[in-house]
This record gives sequence, structure tokens and C-alpha cells, in this order.
Amino acid sequence: MSESRVKRLAITLMDATTDKDPLVHEQIYSALCYLGGAEPEEILNACEEYLRQHEKLAYPHRVIILRAMEAVVRNSLARLDKRTARIVIFLASNEMTKSKEVVHEWQMAASNVLVAVGRRFINRVMEEVLTKFQPGVLPHYFVVQTFANLSVANVFGMVPFLTSILGTMLPMLSMAKHDSLRSVFCYALQSFSESVLEYLANLDKAPDPTVRRDTFSSEIFSAYEVLFNSWLQSREAKLRLAVVEALGPMCHLLPSEKLEEQLPRLLSGILALYRKPAEAYYVSKSLCQILEASVNIGSRALDTQLDTLLNVLQLQICAPLDSSLPVPLKNHNEVLRCFTVLATSFPDRVLGFLLPKLESGNERTRVGTLTILRQIINSASSQMEIKKPFILSAMKLPLQDNSNKVKRAVVHVISAMAHHGYLEQPGGEALLEFLVRQCALPVGQSPQLPRRHSLEMEELTDSHVREISVNTLFLISTTVDSMADVLWPYLLQFVTPVHLSNALAPLCRSLLFLAAQRQEEEGGSFLLPYGDANAGLPSPQALLARMLVVSSQPSPGEGRGAASLQLLQVLQPGIHKTLQQLWSKRIPALVEHLEAPTKAPLGQKEWEEQLLQFLEQSLTTISDPPWTDQLIQEMCRQLSSYNGSPMEKVFLYKGLGTALAACQNKELVRKELQELLETARYPEESEREGLASCLGLCARSHLDETLAKLEEFVKSDVFKKSAGLFSLFKDRSDNEVEKVKSTLILCYGHVAKHAPRELVLARIESDILRNLFLYFHTKVLGIKVETKDLTLKVCLIRAICMICRAICANAHSGDFTFARKAELVSQMMEFIKAEPLDSLRTPLRQKAMTACMYLVVLEPPLSDAEKAELVETCLHSLLPLPPPEAQREKEAPGHEAPPKEPLWCSTLHALQDLLKSLLHRHLTPHGLQNMFEHLNPWIKSAREHERERAVEISAAVLFFYREKLNVSTVVPFYNLGLLMALFAPRCTDSLASVRQHALDCVYALLYVQLCYEGFSQDHRDESIEKLRAMKPGLRDPDVNVLFQACCNIAQIIGKRLPPDQLLSLLLSMLEGLADPDRNCSRAAMVMTNAVLKERGAVLLEKVPEILEMVHAKLLQVDEEPIRKAVQQTVHILASQHKAAVVSSLLASPLPLDSCTSAMWRSLASPPPLTAQVLELLLEKVNRDVPYKENKSFLRGSSSERVATFGPLAATCALHEIMSAPESGPAVVGLYAELFVSLLLRVSCTVGVQPPRNMQAKERKSPTRSSGGGGGGGGGGSRGQPLRALDPCSSAVETLQAMLTQGGSEKVVQAVAEAEGWEQLRSMERHHDGVALLARAMAKHGGPRLPPIVKTLSPMLNSLYDSQRLTTTAFFAELLGHNVVNDLVLLESVMDSMTARQRDACASVRMLALRGLGNVASGSPEKVRKHGAQLLASMMNGMDDKEDPQQVVALEALSSLARILPFTEERDVHSMLLHIAIRIRPFFDSEKPELRRSSIILFGHLSHFSAGTGEDAFFEQVLNGLVTLLLHLQDPKPEVVKACKFALRMCGPSMGCPVLCEMFQNHLHEDRSLHYGEFMNDVCKHLMQSYPDTFSRLVASNLFYFKSSWPDIRAAAPMFVGFLVLHVDREHCQQLDLDELIAALSVLLKDPVAAVRMKVAETLGRLVRVV
Repeated sequence: MSESRVKRLAITLMDATTDKDPLVHEQIYSALCYLGGAEPEEILNACEEYLRQHEKLAYPHRVIILRAMEAVVRNSLARLDKRTARIVIFLASNEMTKSKEVVHEWQMAASNVLVAVGRRFINRVMEEVLTKFQPGVLPHYFVVQTFANLSVANVFGMVPFLTSILGTMLPMLSMAKHDSLRSVFCYALQSFSESVLEYLANLDKAPDPTVRRDTFSSEIFSAYEVLFNSWLQSREAKLRLAVVEALGPMCHLLPSEKLEEQLPRLLSGILALYRKPAEAYYVSKSLCQILEASVNIGSRALDTQLDTLLNVLQLQICAPLDSSLPVPLKNHNEVLRCFTVLATSFPDRVLGFLLPKLESGNERTRVGTLTILRQIINSASSQMEIKKPFILSAMKLPLQDNSNKVKRAVVHVISAMAHHGYLEQPGGEALLEFLVRQCALPVGQSPQLPRRHSLEMEELTDSHVREISVNTLFLISTTVDSMADVLWPYLLQFVTPVHLSNALAPLCRSLLFLAAQRQEEEGGSFLLPYGDANAGLPSPQALLARMLVVSSQPSPGEGRGAASLQLLQVLQPGIHKTLQQLWSKRIPALVEHLEAPTKAPLGQKEWEEQLLQFLEQSLTTISDPPWTDQLIQEMCRQLSSYNGSPMEKVFLYKGLGTALAACQNKELVRKELQELLETARYPEESEREGLASCLGLCARSHLDETLAKLEEFVKSDVFKKSAGLFSLFKDRSDNEVEKVKSTLILCYGHVAKHAPRELVLARIESDILRNLFLYFHTKVLGIKVETKDLTLKVCLIRAICMICRAICANAHSGDFTFARKAELVSQMMEFIKAEPLDSLRTPLRQKAMTACMYLVVLEPPLSDAEKAELVETCLHSLLPLPPPEAQREKEAPGHEAPPKEPLWCSTLHALQDLLKSLLHRHLTPHGLQNMFEHLNPWIKSAREHERERAVEISAAVLFFYREKLNVSTVVPFYNLGLLMALFAPRCTDSLASVRQHALDCVYALLYVQLCYEGFSQDHRDESIEKLRAMKPGLRDPDVNVLFQACCNIAQIIGKRLPPDQLLSLLLSMLEGLADPDRNCSRAAMVMTNAVLKERGAVLLEKVPEILEMVHAKLLQVDEEPIRKAVQQTVHILASQHKAAVVSSLLASPLPLDSCTSAMWRSLASPPPLTAQVLELLLEKVNRDVPYKENKSFLRGSSSERVATFGPLAATCALHEIMSAPESGPAVVGLYAELFVSLLLRVSCTVGVQPPRNMQAKERKSPTRSSGGGGGGGGGGSRGQPLRALDPCSSAVETLQAMLTQGGSEKVVQAVAEAEGWEQLRSMERHHDGVALLARAMAKHGGPRLPPIVKTLSPMLNSLYDSQRLTTTAFFAELLGHNVVNDLVLLESVMDSMTARQRDACASVRMLALRGLGNVASGSPEKVRKHGAQLLASMMNGMDDKEDPQQVVALEALSSLARILPFTEERDVHSMLLHIAIRIRPFFDSEKPELRRSSIILFGHLSHFSAGTGEDAFFEQVLNGLVTLLLHLQDPKPEVVKACKFALRMCGPSMGCPVLCEMFQNHLHEDRSLHYGEFMNDVCKHLMQSYPDTFSRLVASNLFYFKSSWPDIRAAAPMFVGFLVLHVDREHCQQLDLDELIAALSVLLKDPVAAVRMKVAETLGRLVRVV
């Protein structure tokens, strides 16, 4: 019987192979394998019988069974007996050959069965298969395939059969006409040949060690003749490839003489196949094997075919290669292997073929040849040893190639040569030079080497070639030991050429490594090996000059600056022996500046100064005049090399000037200066700058020689010839001559700058200025020749600045009178006036203002008229300019201002410095007033950019005034009020920068006043210091922030302003109302209001008229600061005339406009006034009916609710008042009344419409602002249509405002975070919103609850359903918090909830049950006291008959689950079974909420199972266990969590500690669960602990085979499968196996594939119980 059931299971599974889902197929396959693992012979026999009896079963389904049979045989091969093996072999043989047509998948599966059996039963398999392999009869395709696979799977078993197989096969070859059969013959011959070769390679392990290669030679040759002479010519590509793949291994078995004889024809035939690119890899692979076989026998015929071979193979290498495709890449490698084989045997012939190809005009040919050359250099190194000179000689031409691909290939060859000693030979230097030149290619932006597969598909860039070359150079320098003597010191020759600058970084890295090696070998002090052997080695002076110039630009070139300095330090012994101590300290410090990431990098100017100082110290340390002279000459020689590198050339000029200053040979100095002046490239700016710097530095030690040489040059023929030559080309003559003059003028400036201080004053007038004016041709000498050349102007200005600085720096400058100062100032003003007023394109303004700044401090002083003209000229030249591009966009709120253009910033700073310089000479209030008379129009300009610049300049001037002020006697600051009124309103300017600078002005003015009052400069006033703290806040353009800042500033000004200045301040402030910037006019009003506040009695005379005027004024303006200032006015009026103000405002139409809203908010303080207003408004809200029922024409007989005007207007007013923070104290005093009234107001306005007729009338008003939420106003712009006013939203927002001002901000925040305010507005979720509000009140507003509860309780009997619902929801939530018990409110609220169970509204009944359930959370001890009453209420709720939606039942389940843990056991025991049985049907409810709640409740019931009811509850657990475990796969996550909870709770009741621990460890609610593993473990422990429940559990699962949820239908059979897997034999008899198999068979046809997969898996496991 057991045997038949195993077969029945197998048959059931095999019947299901007709399933269309491939995943189900795989599961059936796995199940059959599982059955076979337990009963291999039984299953194999069953499969055999099934296939035999179902002849018509389609082959895709037969394949599944055959695959399973193969797996069973493979895994149980050692357990199979001969009889079963024979049956399987016979079946597989028949299945394989049943169809004469080739059905690959089916017959391959059968063949694989034979191969699997053949691993052990080779003789029996061969006995069967050989019957299908008869002489003279073409075999089946898969018979031959099986032979081939067997020869691979069982080499030692098959080789003995090969002689007979080949003997039978060879005559068949000529009979085979179909390409497919021919292909499989080829595959078989390939496999046979490889098997024989493997057999021969492992003769020591072979069963017959006498087997030799010639054993099969004749048969293989016979086959070869057919394959090569006949089949290779086929048009079918697959056959040709099969032949080619077979010929390779077959050649190793051919007789040597036959291979020698056939080789020419064979090679020709194989090579001809290269015409088809798709077959290239297989051809190359076979060709390589043929060549290896030929070489092994020492073939002479190969020699005659060599030229043809090389030509064809080279074409393969030169073909385009996409290495992302694996087959072409394999072909490439196989062809290179062919070259290795040939080069090993024929090195001369191969090189003779390759080297001339390097001269080919075809790029691919050259690249391919170099690739082959690299291969044979690496793989045939011994054969190539004596060929090195020829190879090196042949590389000369590729070194000149311009193709990047060729360059890359050459670099690869050089790398290979370096590793094999080529570069040590004569001619290797040329290769190294080539490598260095590639390292010097232009550096791209972050070069990335192309991926390998794209090397031939994309164009290589110079950056890619450079990157490869850099890596190669470093590699051969550091890893090839033999290269050290080659590279050192040879690489130093490439350091000095400027065109190789890009190679410096890699060169220095390699040289540093080589030098370190050399130091280690020779000791610390090694010298550079100068001599004939190293004639090209640069001199020490050349190395020093070059390294310093390279280091002057540290950023570009991959860190070449640091590398150059490090190399310089290593080379120090070769530079000069005296430098060791200096350089060992200075160079590491310099390198640290470049490499230390933690330090701020030096600017270019500072860095150059460091290097020049280093050079100067080095020359001082050397103290060797001839050495210094050679350095100067070397620097002069190098100058022309840097014509394309302007910055480096300028530094070299500076270095040359430093060296000239250190030179003691005056004659050499004069000679070099003459040469520099004659050869300079004057049109270039860098040349002019460099030459001037050089002469200036030289003048430090050779002032007379330098000045003399400059004058001599102007008088020389060279200068005159240049001018004459220029005159031949009139178009450029002026420009060229001006450039020469510009340079000479600049030279004089640098000479004055660097000349010794004690000598310069005497030369200013006589030598320097005289020549300056001579070259410039100004009207100073009476000749008016205006130059238009910008360069000449700029150079003149720069020279004047340097001269002025030189004068000021001199100790005797006070005695020096600059006679031409006024004329120079006049000239600078002419330059400034000539600049265009539409843009700032040149630095001329900035430099001219800087020159004036230096000039005004010199004697004699300027007159007042001259100073006024200078200031006006500069202001009119700069301030009106259009803003630069970076400033055109207006500052965005909350964002930093965009950066200013550098030219603009420097020009503005120059103007500031000039004004400071002028003010410094007249540091008095009068001088300050004169300055601001010029600035005043710009400060009040309507153009933002003009105001911004003027105020920024004012702040700088005032801070300078305060810093430099030194008051010796107390004097009045008579113009403080005027200046304060000028700047204080600007603190609210529309531009943030103006605001901040204006605040700085106020700050500075107040401290200046303190200084005039007698306080010291370092005195700090606490109130004034508050201004500085305000400054960051002025970045914020928010009007409220600015208003507060304005008030604070006004307060500080009022506190510190002297009494005599008050009147002028007020008058000026009032004038400020006409300011073109509205922000400033608002600030003026606010500040004026702050002063007038002290005189409130004046404002109380005409209250009604003032209110009317206030409203009219507000209608004309939109500015919030003005509105807030007016609110202050209204507040003052209302404090005196409360009734009139409130009455007037309540009559305002709705929605409120912004003006009325602002006026309502003014009533928010003081608290007594606000409280009285709030009481009046509450009376209005509570007195009138909340809404009226109106019939709607569109809705037919239905009606709609429309809000009444009075309560709605009062609600809006309440919102406006309570929106103001000042209303807080008054709101706190009326907290309970406000809360209850507004909460009930919300409940009565849900779904209520606003008054329709009033809305239509209001919207026609063009002068009112758009409404807000609560009050409908507050901030809308005039003239916009008003949006509809929603009564409910108005009430909700008013309630929010009330809570906020009542100190319950956390309540508002908590409700908002839970989205409770939106729920309050919703008819469906209103009670949830009320609950959230109650929860927040209980948590954050407990002490407020008693008066609220007292006031709210009567509303439980309200006529309005909405008010009863709201009140019940509020009380229900309160019961969930202990604060109710603490406040002695619990009993009364509970009684109220119990009474509501009879309410006519189902929602009220549901909320009442929820409230009773909440007692468990709020006051658990009360649950014990009222347990019986609460349980009865819950059971009644579950039995509610008027509950079609089951909302009451659901709430009863949920609430019961919450109160159970706190109920006395005696109360629960009497009802335990009743509850458990009553909730059981809910487990499988269609509503997920009911499933979840009932399952959670079941988990809670487990707490009460101890004692007399333990056994009964255990039965209930067993009844529900399957349900709970299966619902872990419930589609609803919340139900899954409930099941996890219930199982954890019920675990202890099951009496199985291991199972209980599993539930506790794995069933965490927030963790994912591997359901299959979990169920496997659960079933294992269930069957170990409760084996008697096996049939019961299986029966419970059968019920869920029909579940509507697919996941549960899939889980049920899996559950059964795991139970079967772990049940012991003696309890298997409980199971009705036939019924189970029948049920599974039905479920195996389920429409869901996942279900069918689990059924198939379970069917496989049933083998344990049959």
C-alpha cells in the first residue's frame, strides 16, 4: 500500500506537468527530486512507467520528468542497483531515439540521463547505446552527442571504447548528408581527441597505461580527411565552426608524417576561413593548436607557409577591436598566442616580417605591428635577446608618428622593452626621450583613460596618451632595477626645456626616486656627474633658475611646484656645496606651504616674495661672484624661452632683478640692463611688468646705474630707430611708441619703490618726475598733447602711486614739498572725467582715485574748492554707474547677496580711501557736515544702487571719523540730529546692504556723540552695543523684523539723543515721509509715532474722526509697518473709548478687509481692555442661533445650513483679537468660556455655508483686501477679489488662536502634527479631530479641564446631534488619560458615557463605548472597580442589533481588548469561554478591522486562562492556532501584526517552552518574518510536543484550501507539508492520506501559480507518511 501511495504522489505531480507556468514546472521538478531522494528506485521506476504509459504526453512535459530522473540518478548514483539502472538506461535510450527528428530539449534531457548513469555504469550504457550505433546505418543525432558527452564525463571509462566507436563511425562520415549530423560528428571527434589527450596526460592514473598517441592516429587521420576535404567547404556556418574546432585537437593525434604532408593544405584551408569575421575566434583557436602540433613535430612545411601565416595573422591583429564583446577579444588573444608560437621557432623570419611594417602608411597596420612586437618581446624574450639592436633601430620611425593610437602602442612597447633590457642598449635614449615628450603633452581636465572596450572605437586624446606615458615612466623608474643607471642622470636633461614643462611633475617624481636610490648607494653628498659622458646635463645655475621659475606657479601641473622644490633640495650638493644648511630648513617650509591642506594657501604675490627671498638668501650664502654672474647670464638666456608663458617670464625677470642686486660686477649689471632694454617685447603687458620689476629690484643696490641706463636708452639710437621704424607704419606707430613709454614710466615707478630710502627723495624731482612728464607729454610743461592710450595712463598713475608711497615711507617726508601736487591731482581728475558713465570697463578710475588718495596727504594741502571739486568729480564718476552684472538681480529673501565684481569692489574702496584721506585733514563736525553735503543727494536717491553705494561709503567714513577722533575739549556735536534723521530711517531700506550700513552709521554717530560728551574712545555703552547685535537680523527683509528693529533703534536713539537735538530730529523725520524708498518713509512714520506716543492726550480729542481717517489712510497704503504703527494709534484710542471703537468695527462687512483686521488686532492689549471686548464678543456668539435651514432650489426638497451673521462676525473678530500675542493674559482669564464656546461653534459650523447674499455684495467691493481664514483679512492687497469665507474654518482658526494665546501652544502643535485641525473640519472625521484635541488638552492643559468639563457637560443633552457628538467624543478621549481621575472627574464622565449607550445616534453609541474602553488607559484601577459593568457594556455592544456597518461591534472588540488586562480575573472567568467563542467568527471576517481587533482580543484573553479554565482555553487556542498562523500571510499588515501579538500571548498557554520562545523571538511586530523557515520550525515543535494533534491540524488547514486570499491558500498546503515533514511514523496513521491527496490534487489546479507551487512542494513531502 505504501508503495502505491509513493507512486500515486509521483503520478499526481507528473500529471501536473501540463501546467503552463514555468515556476510551477520547477517546483514539480524539485518535488520529484525530493521524492527521489527518499525513494530513488521507486521514483525512477514510477517515472519510467509513467512515460511508458503516456506515450502521447507532449515533449515539454516529458522533459520535466527526464530532468528529475537525471537529478535523482546524479544524486543517488551510488545507491542504484543494476536492475534499476538497466530500466533507466533503456527508457532514456528510447526517449532519446523515439523521434527520428531532432527535438533538442527533449532528447538532450534523455541524453543527460544516460550520461549521468554512465558515470558509474559505463559498460551498460555503452551496451545499450551501441545497439543504436550499427555499422552502415546513420545513427541518431543524440547517440553521437551522448558518446561525446560520455567521453568528457568519464574519460577513463570511455577511451577503451573509442577504437570500436571510431571504427564504426568512420564509414558513416561519408554517409552523413545533413549538416546537423555532420556537426555532431565533429563535436564527437573533438571530444574524443580531447579525452585521449587528457588520458595520455594522466597515464599514471589511467587503467591502461599502454595506450599511446599512435593508437588512434590512423582513425583520426581518416576522419580528418573527411572533415577537411569535404565538410570544411560547407556553406553552413555551424558545420564549418564545428569542423574547425575539431581539427585543432585532432592535429595532435595525427601521424607526424601525415601532419607534415597535410600542413600546407590545412593551413591554407584554415586561413581561408578568416574571410568570415564571425568565425575568427574559432579559427584562431584551432590554428594555434595546429601550430603547436606542427612545432612539436619540428615541421619543415611550416617554414614554407610562414609568410602567408604572418600576413593573415597580422590582418587579424590590425582589425578594429571592440573589447566589450568577449569573442573578438578572445580572438585577439589567440592570434597573439599564434605569434608567440611562431616567434619562438622562427624569430628571424617573424622580425623580418614585422619590422618593415612599422613604416606602413596605414595607422592600423602600425598599431597592430607594435602590439605584436610587444607580445613577442614579453613572451619570446630568450629568442629576441640577440635581436635587440635591430628592434631598437626599427623603432626610430614610430617615434615620429603623430597618431595618438600609435603613440600609445609605442609607449606599451617601451614598457615591455624596459622590463627586458632593451633601453640599456644604444638607441634606448631616443625611446626615453619620446616617453618624456608624451608626458609633456597638454594636461586635460581630469583625464580618464577610456575603458578597454572603447580603445579602438574612440579617438584617443592627448590627455589619455599623457596619462599612459606618465604611469609608464614612473613604473619603469621604480620597478625595473636595471633602468636606474639608464635614467640617472639622463632624465635631468629634460628638466630645463620649457616646452617640456608639462612633464616636470612626473620627471621630478622619477628623479626623486632615482636620487634617493643614488644617495643610498653613494652616501648623502653625491655630485652630478658632469663630463663628456653627460654633455647635455644642465648647469647648476640653469637648474636653479628653472626650478625656481617652475615653482613660482604652484597650482598648475599636478603639483610640479612642490616636486621641483623637492628635487632642488635633493640636487643641492650639485648646485653648490654651501647651501646645505639653508636649503634643509627653507625648502621644506616652502613645500609645506604648497602641500599642507590645513593652512590657508599663500596668494601669488606673497608666494613670489617667499621665493625671491629664498633666492636672495641663497645668493648671500653662496657669496661666489663668478657663480652669481653665471646665474645672471643663464637667466638672461632663459628669458626668450618663456615668451609663451607670461606669468613665469615675469617671475624670471624678478629673479633676474634679485640676482642683479646681489651682483658686485657693475659692468655686468650695465651690460645686462642695456641688453634687457634693447630686447624687451614692449607690446606685451607681462613683458612691461617684468622688465619694470627687474629694474626696480636692481635699483636696490645699483640706483645710479639703473637711472643712468634708463636715460641712456632714451637717448640711444636703438630707441630712436624704434620710433623711426614705427613711423613707417603709421597705424601702429603711436601704439608701439606709447607701449615703450609706458614701460619706461613704469620702470621709474618701480625704481622709486625699491630704491634705498635715503637716496630716493633727492632723485624724485630731478630724475624721476622729470623723465615721467617728459615721456607722458602732459600740459605740465606747457605742451598739451592728450594721449588716448590706456596703458600709458595706467602706467603713469601706477608710477605716481609708487612715488607717493616712497615719499610717505621716508622718514623726512614731512619736510618734502611736492611742487607739482595740484597739477597731478588735476590730471587725475581729467582722467576720471574722461571715463564713460555707462560702464566700468577699466581700472583707470580706481587707480586715479588711489593716486589722489596718496597725493592729498602730501604737502602743500589742497584748497576747499579743490577738495570739493575732487569729491564731486569722484562721486559723479562712480555712484551713478549701472550696477555690474553680478548685482543686477535684486537680493532674494534669505539669500546672501551675490558677489561683487573685483574691479567694482576695488574702485569703491579707492573712493572710500580718498574720502577718508580728505576727512583726516579736517576731523571736525563741520568737516563731517561738508562731506555729507556731497553725499546727501546720493543717500536719498531713488535708484537703489546709488543709495547702496552712498550709504556704504558713509558708513566707512563715519567709522573712520570715530576711529581717528581725538576730542581734547567738550564741544557740541551740533549736526547729530540732522545726520541721525538721515540714516535712521535707512535702517529699513529695501536693500539689506543699505539697512546694515545705515545701522553702522547710527552706531558710529552715537559713539561720536559720546566722544564729544567726554567719554574715551574705548568706552562701551550697553544700549548702543545692542545696535550691533541687531545687524545680522537686518539681512531678513521680513516687515515684522524690520518694524521691531525700527522701534528698537528709535528707543536707543531717544535714550541717547541730547534734548537740544530732539526737535531737529522730529522735523527731519517728518520730511522723511517723502523718501522715494517706501520702507524708509514707513520707518520715519514709526519712529515719529514712537515719539508722539508720549503725547497721547492730543490723539484722544477726535476719536471717531481719527478712526475714519485711519481707515481711509490704510486703504491707500499696503505697507505693513505703517499698518502696525496705526494699530498703536487705534490702541490708544480704544483704551479711552472702548464702546465706540468695538461698535464701529463690529458693523464692518465680512470677510474683514486688512484695514479692519489691523484695527481689531489693536484691541489685543492691555488685558483689562481685551477681556471686556472678548466678553462682549462671546455674548454675541452664544446668544444667536448658529445657522438657519434654507431650502435649496437646486437640491429640491433638501435643505442647506447657512450661518447667521452675528455669531460669524463675532467669531471673525475674536480671531483677529486673539491672533495678537498681546491678547494672551485676557484669553487666559476667560479660557474655559472661550474654549467651550468655540468648540461648540466648530461643531455647529461643520458643513455650514456662509451667508450667500452678503458674500455676493462683499465681493463687488474693489477696495477691500482678500480674506484670511479666521477673520478673513490681514495682509491682502487692495483691489483683489475676496475669497469665500468658510464658517467652519473661521471657527477652527479662532479656536487655534485662542489656544495659542491661552498658553496652550503645545496643544495646537500636537493637534496640528496629528492633522487634527483638518479632521475637525471634516464631517466624516470630525469626532477624530475632537479626540485629538481632547488628548492634547489632557496632556498639555490638564489644570484647565475642570471648568471646561463643567461647562461642557450640559451639552450631552443638546438638541443638536453635532453638539452631542462633539461632547461625547471629547469626554471619551478624556477618559483615556489619568488627568481626569486626578481632577476627580472620572465617575461623572463614566456615568455620562454609560448613559450615551442608549443614544439614538450610532456614532454617539460607538464613541461612548470607546470612552469606556479608554478608562483602561487613563485609570486602570477603576476598571477593576467597574469591571463587571464594563464587560457587560462591551458584550452589549457586540450584540448591537442596529449596527449594520458593525462600527459599534468593532469598537466593542477593540475596547474590550484594552480593558481586559486590568479587569479582575473573577469577572472575566465567568465570561471567558463565552467571549472566546463569540469572537471566533470575526477571525475570518472580510473586514480587516474586525479580523485585527478580534485577534488582538483573543491574545488578551490568554492572561485569564490560568486556573480552572486552563484546559478549556487550551482547546480554544488549538482551535484558533491554524487560523492565526495562516493569517501571518494575511494581505493586511495590521492583521499580520495582530496575529503576531496573539501568538506571543498564547504561547505560554500551549505548554511548549520551545514554541513559546520561538513566538517571542521571531514574531516582533516591526520585523519581517521568513514565513517558510518559521513555519518549518513551528511544525517541527508542534509534532514533537503535540503529535496527537496532527490530523486535527491538517483538517483545519484543509478548510483554508478554499480561502478567498491567495497567500493563505498557498500557506495552507505549505503548513501541511511541514507537518508531514516532521510527524513521526506512529502518528501518521491518524491522517486520511487519500482525502489529503485528493484535496491537494484539486488545489493543484488553482488559478494562482504560487498556490500550485506550494501544493507541488507538499506533494513531494508526503513521501514521509506513505
